Amino acid sequence: MAKHVCPVWVAYLLANPLRKLIQDPKRMLGPFVKEGMIVLDVGCAMGFFSLPLAEMVGGGGSVICVDVQEKMLNSLRKRADKAGLSDKIKTHLADEDSLGLSDLKVGVDFALAFAVVHEVRNAGMFFSEIYDVIKPGGSFLVAEPRLHVSETDVEISVYLAEKQGFRALRRFHNVLDWGVLLGK
Repeated sequence: MAKHVCPVWVAYLLANPLRKLIQDPKRMLGPFVKEGMIVLDVGCAMGFFSLPLAEMVGGGGSVICVDVQEKMLNSLRKRADKAGLSDKIKTHLADEDSLGLSDLKVGVDFALAFAVVHEVRNAGMFFSEIYDVIKPGGSFLVAEPRLHVSETDVEISVYLAEKQGFRALRRFHNVLDWGVLLGK
């Protein structure tokens, strides 16, 4: 799926705890994630969002973490073990052409793609694959970095998502990010 992926060395910077001062995962995702949910974190990298998501879903929930780089997933598994969250985290290695989620029969309540869509080769197929695994009534939060992705590019992503069946529920932006909450 990747046309260009985040290098592993950059992910170390993005996993820095100081980032939470600007992009606090619990504050950002808290309105959408509830205990017991099944959450999909696409492009999870080393788990900046995955680990807080695992805490938020609690005992009955789980977080399926997808990335195209095995090194990212290995690092995430180590961080999850250290945080005592490995029982809530399931990792999945995608390939360059597909997320490979067709066997995911559990149904996802909430999906997140943070700074990911601009890296995929075929955004239409990407949105189709996500749409197929989200439960009716579920939602998908897509966010892109403002310094790297234009508002026009985000609107193109929304258009492609809507072609797959998603509805744009809410758009947002802040100093760092453009985003849209999509619903099924």
